[in-house]
Amino acid sequence: MPLGDIGMIRVWSLALALLIALATPTGAVAQDAPAAAPAQVQDLMRLLNDPVVRDWIAAQHPVDPVAAATETAPMNSMAMNPGGFLDRRLGEIRTHLVALADVTPRLPEEFAAARTRLMLELEDRGAWRILLLIAAFLGFGFLAERLLRRLLAGVQRWIIGISLETVGDRLRAAAIRLSFAIGLVLAFGIGSVGAFLLFEWPPFLREIVLAYLLAILILRMVLAFGRFALAPGGERFRLVPLDTPTAWYWYRRIGLATGWLVIGWVTVATLRRLGLSPAGCELIAYSLGMVLLAIGIEAVWRRPPGAIQVAPTEIPHADRRRLVSWLLTGYFVLLWVLWFLSMMPLFWLLVAIVALPLAIRGVRRAVNHLLRPPGAAAVTGRSRIIEVCLDRGLRLLLIIGGAFLLAKAWHVDLAAMTMQDTLTTRLVRGLLKAVVIALVAEFLWHFFRAVIDSKLAGADPRPDASDEEIRRGSRLRTLLPILRNILMVIIVVLGGLMVLSSMGIEIGPLIAGAGVVGVAVGFGAQTVVKDVISGMFYLLDDAFRVGEYIQSGSYKGTVESFSLRSVKLRHQRGPIFTVPFGELGAVQNMSRDWVIDKLMIGVAYGTDLEKARKLIKEIGKELAANPDFKPYVLEPLKMQGVEQFGEYAIQIRMKMMTKPGHQFTIRRKALAAINKAFAENGIEFARPTVQVAGGDPQAASAAAARIAAMEAAEPKEA
Repeated sequence: MPLGDIGMIRVWSLALALLIALATPTGAVAQDAPAAAPAQVQDLMRLLNDPVVRDWIAAQHPVDPVAAATETAPMNSMAMNPGGFLDRRLGEIRTHLVALADVTPRLPEEFAAARTRLMLELEDRGAWRILLLIAAFLGFGFLAERLLRRLLAGVQRWIIGISLETVGDRLRAAAIRLSFAIGLVLAFGIGSVGAFLLFEWPPFLREIVLAYLLAILILRMVLAFGRFALAPGGERFRLVPLDTPTAWYWYRRIGLATGWLVIGWVTVATLRRLGLSPAGCELIAYSLGMVLLAIGIEAVWRRPPGAIQVAPTEIPHADRRRLVSWLLTGYFVLLWVLWFLSMMPLFWLLVAIVALPLAIRGVRRAVNHLLRPPGAAAVTGRSRIIEVCLDRGLRLLLIIGGAFLLAKAWHVDLAAMTMQDTLTTRLVRGLLKAVVIALVAEFLWHFFRAVIDSKLAGADPRPDASDEEIRRGSRLRTLLPILRNILMVIIVVLGGLMVLSSMGIEIGPLIAGAGVVGVAVGFGAQTVVKDVISGMFYLLDDAFRVGEYIQSGSYKGTVESFSLRSVKLRHQRGPIFTVPFGELGAVQNMSRDWVIDKLMIGVAYGTDLEKARKLIKEIGKELAANPDFKPYVLEPLKMQGVEQFGEYAIQIRMKMMTKPGHQFTIRRKALAAINKAFAENGIEFARPTVQVAGGDPQAASAAAARIAAMEAAEPKEA
């Protein structure tokens, strides 16, 4: 055995001995050490450690569920007691450390036995032939990948030259790049698996090679996703906003850590398959984990400036960077210690607490960078639907994945609930389910709201929109806000009921009680129910829409908004009426389709009516041809004829057809034009006159002559 391995084993022995000494109660060390086991017993122990023998024994003696539940019942009752739970956990840790200390001196023998078994598996084939088979397996994989690259060379050149100016271009390029990277990895895997179809492999060796193939595929898939997100060789395709040196740094560290992790995982599994004891495999895994710990600490301390962003504080940048490095180092060391002590629930909890916020923050930064508008460094306006699907959708998947990971680490079955479950287990299961349900409900609400908001934004009328488009947009602006409120109520109610059900609360009585309360409230709130139902029928009949001017009884104004039971009307002078639907009654809609406006003017007796008719007709044509009024004039102004003869005027009636709401402006313009045209053509408007008569005309003439003589006799001023 190499000296380095012997030295490592000695270091492990000393460390484990120290930990066991600290964990052993006072007086336990003074007991006599057990005598060495005979050779036959050692052979029996090695046979029992063989996985094939253990599997056969397990098949011959299946576990009785009732007995297992009976055995776990005291443990569950102990878990209810904090002191008992802590004592049990400390006992498990001590047993774990003792097992590691016991297996340390036997590691050389177990390695020798594993090597012997592997050599026996390879005797029939020969090492060189096996190496050739492995080389063929790798060669087929790389050949399949190279063939796919050559077939998709045009696609690769197109990706390199694709424009990334708009959000759609960036989304399309990202999807194609990800598909291309995954396709290459799948081609390598398919080509590698093809080697097993062409050659005959020994059964045991087949398992080993397939395990390492899986490790290589996992590593290559992680690297493919790393190239997709970081794009170290192409800054224009980078999803995470980093500079190129930082992107290369994290890409290499992620690849190194992932490669060491998966290769170590497969190696430990292979050693266990070769007959190493579980404690020996754990010891090897902890040794490999120290290297992974060193990789993480090195990545933290040598990271580029600004690679890990923290909230701005008054601490200088250098001190803040050093503080973050020490905190992350302590975090990694704590994770390794928890793993070494086999405290996996707490280990995965700390992993989720730190990794989930970082992953969510990275996803958000990537989505913001991907959806930024053309020519901007950050997102200022974007499609809400795409944002919800990417940002909140990926966040939902990350949190659900973390919840399932914690459930597996804590041995909590999210789908089952038994009578042997402790209160803590039920609370944890219910809490995890409630988190998942709440996140799904939040995602659905934001998705539907984004869809409705996008429809509302598209319903705003354009200057060149047709009448049908304007009517459709008005109806959408009326119905979609109500639909949004209804969806919110449905999602909140259903989500709340599902959360209560996941927490173990029976919702059947709640639903029945809610039905009884609903009936009682219905009898006591008949007016409210009447308003709600009336509003539904008004909307189904399309009686009015947002922006239309309506009148109902003494209420009139422009429809501003709806609720489930009332409508808000804005009067032209400013006041706003909130009218329940049940009080509207018959509705007069003054904003639909068209309006006929009638005008009356009075001209003096003796007026040439034919001339007046021609002037009015000419004015109507001019208004209809005016660019400012042409879109709104449906039928031009014209004179219908004489309405009646008044006491001092001939009443002439005129009419025109316009679009609703524009008749007032056109009427004012028409009246001004008629006044001007009549004045230019000598047509007078009739006006009332008063004549005062009475007394002797001769007396009046004499009085007037006398006044004139008196004025003539007065002296003139110089």
